[in-house]
Amino acid sequence: MTSPGGSPEQAFTVAEFNELVKAILEGSFDALWIRGEVTNFKAHGNGHWYFTLRDKTAQLSCVVWARDVKRLPAAPDEGMQVMARGRLSVYPARGQMQFMITSLEAEGEGLWRKQFEQTRAALEKDGLLDPARKRAIPLFPRTVAVVTSADGAALHDVVSVIQRRNPLVNVVVVPAAVQGETAPDSLVAAIERVGRWGGADVVIVGRGGGSREDLWAFNDERVARAIAACPVPTISAVGHEVDFSIADLVADLRAATPSAAAEAAVPVLAELQQAVRSLGGTVRGATLRRVRDAAVLLRQRARDLSVRARRATELRRARVQNASGRLEALSPLGTLARGYAVAKGADGRALGRAAAFTPGMPFDLQLHDGLVRAETRDVQPSVVSPISR
Repeated sequence: MTSPGGSPEQAFTVAEFNELVKAILEGSFDALWIRGEVTNFKAHGNGHWYFTLRDKTAQLSCVVWARDVKRLPAAPDEGMQVMARGRLSVYPARGQMQFMITSLEAEGEGLWRKQFEQTRAALEKDGLLDPARKRAIPLFPRTVAVVTSADGAALHDVVSVIQRRNPLVNVVVVPAAVQGETAPDSLVAAIERVGRWGGADVVIVGRGGGSREDLWAFNDERVARAIAACPVPTISAVGHEVDFSIADLVADLRAATPSAAAEAAVPVLAELQQAVRSLGGTVRGATLRRVRDAAVLLRQRARDLSVRARRATELRRARVQNASGRLEALSPLGTLARGYAVAKGADGRALGRAAAFTPGMPFDLQLHDGLVRAETRDVQPSVVSPISR
């Protein structure tokens, strides 16, 4: 009995043969790494990537399925030297061997650096990296929200530092995945939840140290935009001091570590109490000085007012005396006191002309100290002109 394909009667169809080869290849090789130069790169509309890896003497068709594209930092550039990890397979419809890639790394930091710079450029274009948009961290927060893994060491460090510095501050944990494929979406959801809640005074977003791949979620553009849009002042605390992420660029404050973020967010209670006591002493001293200075100024103003009042009174007295003298000089009584007399008719009117008198006419002579009854005996008009006034 012949084996399949051993005789014309047992011949494979093309599709059967290609499927057989596919099964043999996929079953014969574990996932492996292959080094080569990227050529003929094409990003298909369905999300798949197609390109060729080549060296000086050979080439290999490669594909990255859309589900795996999401895990890669960026698309490779034409001519870039890369290391690709994947499995051999056959595309049955064409009988074409291809390398199905699940991981891709460029020499050095090529792909990672490329994605970092692309994200940075997009955020900078929208003004999200402008230092002027950064907000001050509240000096006296009552509630600190922490977006991180609920099981990570970072959370323990943050809580320990805050409790040590000021146990009166509330710490609210908003758990999120901080690495892996689900991390960006999880971080975005947690940050948006803090914003909707509105009960936090400051939010710390971050995690402890790890590899570049572990920290990469904090370089995701979606996470960066969520941090920038958060209505609560933000502190980014990703990895260790040497690690730097896109999240650090958009946050209001970058802390080297989660512990440093907690220190930046919460002042020491004992120092606050001492500062308040010192401020109270300063205020009391300043108040006493102001009261003393005001009292001195008030006494000085009182003396000045008294002097001015006395001078004003003396000036008014002098003016009154001057006016009184002038009135006295113009008063008829004053004239009478100087030896003059006024003749008045029976009707009490002053008789100021000789023609007003007739012989035998009675009249009164008003003197300074009394009234004299008189009668006209003779009238002699004066030939001398009256004295001008």
